[in-house]
Amino acid sequence: MSSAKAMRTVLVIDDNPTIVELIKYAVHLYRNYHTIVAYDAMHGLEAVYTNHPDCIIIDVKMPHMDGYQLVRHLRSEPRTAHIPLILLSAMARKEDQMTGLLSGADEYLTKPFKPIELNAAMERVLRLTPADRQCRTDYLLEAQARAG
Repeated sequence: MSSAKAMRTVLVIDDNPTIVELIKYAVHLYRNYHTIVAYDAMHGLEAVYTNHPDCIIIDVKMPHMDGYQLVRHLRSEPRTAHIPLILLSAMARKEDQMTGLLSGADEYLTKPFKPIELNAAMERVLRLTPADRQCRTDYLLEAQARAG
């Protein structure tokens, strides 16, 4: 297997170029991953279908389609439902995090973030199986129902 094939690809979808550069720096600080960038959800979708990333890091607040909508779209498509998704947002309330996770994200990190935290989250989501993802979703739905 060639080294190019073995290298993982991370897609970053965020409308803030400064944050994109920080995410790219954080990813490359600990891992040798190929990073692709899209500055809105529509270009992000094109990049998903063109590049088949191993992991996607998505901002929540973007024009036209927010990160929650994008995550729901990716989870509803058989071609993309398996891709690990990390939401990254300045919205730090528990309700925001629950919305992100219930939309189908595997992790919800808040800005500002530490590079080591982002990399740890990437490692966790890259190990998830579909069964792991379903168990987490079931647990969250039960917890939300209990909270009422």
